[in-house]
Amino acid sequence: MKRLILFLAFVAPLLLSAQTNKRVFSPQKNVMLEFSLDAKGNPGYRVAFAGIFAIENSSLGFTTKETDLSGGFRFVSAAITSHDETWKPVMGEVDHIRDQHNELLVRLINKDEYRMDIRFRVFNDGVGFRYEFPKDEGHNTLTFTDEKTAFQMGGDHTAWWIPGDYNSNEHVYTTSKISEINTDPYNQAEVAISAQHIVDKTNVQTPLTMRMADGKHISIAEAALVDFAAMHLQADVKNLRFKAFLIPSPDPAVKSINTLPFHTPWRAILLSEDAAGILNSKLILNLNDPSKLDDVSWIHPTKYVGIWWEMHVGNGTWDYAGGQDMSSATGRAPHGKHSANTANTKKYIDFAAKYGFDGVLVEGWNTGWEDWFGKWKDEVFSFTTPYPDYDIDELTRYAKEKGVKIIMHHETSAAVPSYERQMDDAYAYMKKYNMDAVKTGYVGQIIPRGEWHDGQWMVNHYVRVADRTAKNHIMLDAHEPVRPSGLGRTYPNWVACEAARGNEFNAWSRGNPPEHETILPFNRLLGGPMDYTPGIFETRMSTYKADKTEVVHTTVAKQLALYVTMYSPLAMAADLPENYEKRLDVFQFIRDVPLDYSESRVINASIGDYITYARREKGKDNWYIGSITDENPRHFDVKLDFLKAGKTYEATIYADGPGAHWKDNPYPVSITKKTVRKGDTLALDLAAGGGCAIEIK
Repeated sequence: MKRLILFLAFVAPLLLSAQTNKRVFSPQKNVMLEFSLDAKGNPGYRVAFAGIFAIENSSLGFTTKETDLSGGFRFVSAAITSHDETWKPVMGEVDHIRDQHNELLVRLINKDEYRMDIRFRVFNDGVGFRYEFPKDEGHNTLTFTDEKTAFQMGGDHTAWWIPGDYNSNEHVYTTSKISEINTDPYNQAEVAISAQHIVDKTNVQTPLTMRMADGKHISIAEAALVDFAAMHLQADVKNLRFKAFLIPSPDPAVKSINTLPFHTPWRAILLSEDAAGILNSKLILNLNDPSKLDDVSWIHPTKYVGIWWEMHVGNGTWDYAGGQDMSSATGRAPHGKHSANTANTKKYIDFAAKYGFDGVLVEGWNTGWEDWFGKWKDEVFSFTTPYPDYDIDELTRYAKEKGVKIIMHHETSAAVPSYERQMDDAYAYMKKYNMDAVKTGYVGQIIPRGEWHDGQWMVNHYVRVADRTAKNHIMLDAHEPVRPSGLGRTYPNWVACEAARGNEFNAWSRGNPPEHETILPFNRLLGGPMDYTPGIFETRMSTYKADKTEVVHTTVAKQLALYVTMYSPLAMAADLPENYEKRLDVFQFIRDVPLDYSESRVINASIGDYITYARREKGKDNWYIGSITDENPRHFDVKLDFLKAGKTYEATIYADGPGAHWKDNPYPVSITKKTVRKGDTLALDLAAGGGCAIEIK
């Protein structure tokens, strides 16, 4: 026994000396990142926040076909640096963003002489890290087969998640403990349009936001997703651990192939004392590269209407033959009306011009719609050939005369090689016809077969589109893409994405529950603005077809508030013009609300329950407040302490009217005006599934 004790006493210091630990703190020292390399050369890390370990000891690294990058490393060096700058987004929720962090760069080398650097950035509101692979003599390529990055939680947190679907992010969120995550019970019929593929019963998508027992919040996300497979999370529900899961290529064993030198996207961990802090975080944007564009003068906020909702509710069709109808169970309606005709488009242009909108989106204008849905062919659409009843020359002249832009629509039907072959001609066609914004779409199974919406090949395609549109001075709104990761900073023309379950689902499915919009800002919107298409005034689909039972799970006042709570510099007034003209007094808020702000304040927030925002219009002293709730009615007292002292303002309040209820009585809106000053308090009463929108001028 004495010999054993002596042996341990001798060996223990050697074991300790064989382990390397490096720590770096945030500028305010409330966040700590510790990197470790154990005696076997296995890299790991942990993250402390406000006195607790938000991420406990967790693994780092990869497996590749060329070498093992998960262990057997030797420590080479480490360096800590500091960074503090302020930058200005082209458009956004604020007019300037501070990027203040301390950085730890760790350099490692393995037994095969492959180098792997890990760059950690520690902010006051979280941590970002990425892997970097320098080019070495004889090492040209890495074929990634798995990522070993783990996130060990310190408790069974409450999580808001959607299943790890390779091909679709258009899911309803589930609220559960980590230990209860099970993505098996989901409604396949509602996401069949995107040809979903669930990987297993415990895969979830990022961003994944959680609330700890003491009220602290944590979100796992990624930033600057370029030339790599998107990161989902594999949940070990028994051990409360998540591991990075990379979306595969057509070869399931291969996740990404990269030429050296190369660096991965950032793995981001957002940390906050409360829910509001998650909304306020700009960490994901700060982890992205600065703008690649020298000239951004042509990029501008865009409020638009469009030929779109009328097809969803069954009043018209996308295809010229009148056969495509999303509102029917079969998707076919043989006697429909082709909506994108010249006369109908002029009506929308007139409406936009009359009420001060920037643009008119026209879907169904080009050939191919009669032969696309469910067929997933290699060649479907032409992006330079209008249908015979769509006179693009006359409409271009008419729109210019009215001071309105037509917004181009490019539905690719996920036939991506076909779209790439046509891109140059399509963008030249747009410029010829005075269009500066395009909405792309990727409905269906990716062609070529075996590729996924979230795989490396498609990730690179989305970036190519952003780059090519930027070179043509075209703003981009991508639908059905991988969820955004802050690349709107690098490509400011990439102004919005859908990349989640939008308002359209309310027209032809069980819809989005009232809590849906109180969850999206804490997950999907962390990576960038969402084109959610709010503004629906007629919420009952039986208005259009007597046998339809679908409803939009909202009051009308909540639809107004969404323009404030779900930020996007590209925003649609999605309902039919005739529904707006019936309620011009309520419609006034949509006309007035800006899409670009100098500052934004979260007044209150609870994930899945409620959100209240106050935002100041860029360059002005006008404020806009939006407050929304889930299925529960709520009362809030909002103190106007953000107004300037000594000034008098007029508040126009659009509130849920008497008896309002998202299901039973969605329509009442009470409009009142009152004089307010700094320090006054506004009482907000939100109906079930309701909201309140306020303009303060």
